Amino acid sequence: MARLNNLRPLILLASGLMGASGVALAAAASHGGDTLFLGSASTMCLSHAPVLLGLYLANSRFRTATLAALVLGLGTIVFAGDLVSRHFLGDRLFPFAAPFGGTMMMLGWLITAFGAFLQVREG
Repeated sequence: MARLNNLRPLILLASGLMGASGVALAAAASHGGDTLFLGSASTMCLSHAPVLLGLYLANSRFRTATLAALVLGLGTIVFAGDLVSRHFLGDRLFPFAAPFGGTMMMLGWLITAFGAFLQVREG
């Protein structure tokens, strides 16, 4: 578990970059006329950025917070990255990138929920 805690700064970094990317993608979608991929990528980034921040802050009392944040963050980056790649490059990031990213996001939410069954950290 100590190794996961060493990765905590990445969660905060991902939260900030995801929030900024979500705003940029929303602007690009509204000015580019095509909201299909960019709008969805923006929504995923803007909805998960504050969740990552909350999980980062909850780490001291919430046993699955760090793992959940890492899995959610990775899933969101892959999912949104695939949508952005489809828009700008006309092709997927890699085969099955969006389903992989979406599955990772769902797994991250389930890891979050699993935290309800673990003893609260004293701190």
